[in-house]
Amino acid sequence: MDAILQLESLESGYGEVQVLWGVSLQVQPGKMTTIIGANGAGKTTTLLTTMGRLRAWGGRVIFKGQDVTHLPAYAKVQLGLVLVPEGRKLFSGMTVRENLEMGAYCPRSRKQIAQNVDRVYTLFPKLKERLRQKAGTLSGGEQQMLAIARGIMEEPQVLMIDELSLGLSPVLAQQLFLTLKTLKGQGLTIVLIEQNVHLALALGDYAYVLAEGRVHLEGPSHEVANLDEIRKAYLGL
Repeated sequence: MDAILQLESLESGYGEVQVLWGVSLQVQPGKMTTIIGANGAGKTTTLLTTMGRLRAWGGRVIFKGQDVTHLPAYAKVQLGLVLVPEGRKLFSGMTVRENLEMGAYCPRSRKQIAQNVDRVYTLFPKLKERLRQKAGTLSGGEQQMLAIARGIMEEPQVLMIDELSLGLSPVLAQQLFLTLKTLKGQGLTIVLIEQNVHLALALGDYAYVLAEGRVHLEGPSHEVANLDEIRKAYLGL
């Protein structure tokens, strides 16, 4: 099966500080690919560079067979590549409904606003109860639901999520993971950075482990989860 998203020897960083050193990975359509690693390993930098929020210093980003390395972020969104950023980045002074409408950025998705709003309300019933409430007044879990829902409004072909469960209770985190499982079952391709390595590897299909800006390990998620190195470093076993 051809990868829908490929990173080829990607290099990037901040200012004069290089963070990524030749990161290569492949994302298969309809699968959940997880990226794990210690803080500072380059996980977020990988997604930001893929999205075009950071300039690629070297290497390539291939999306649906097209070299999109140096396309601006909005152009990648129009092609179907969407990022739910770390920290949610909601419009806190706007309502839930207004945030959802802002997610429908492209003309294609704007035509489907009503249909997609119904879809996210089915996935996240709590948002329907709060549609007139300002995003900044929502609980942390509800804000993360809204961040994911806003990404879905764009009708992505690949949804990249940076730190799904950050700051959330284990119960809320598990609920969000079950939602991702539902989305994957509907055919959505997901790339996930996640601190809860146990859940990420349990629900993911393929995993990459980053260390010091390089791919340190990779493989099917269930195999990676059983590696002694991963069990000791991330699973406390």
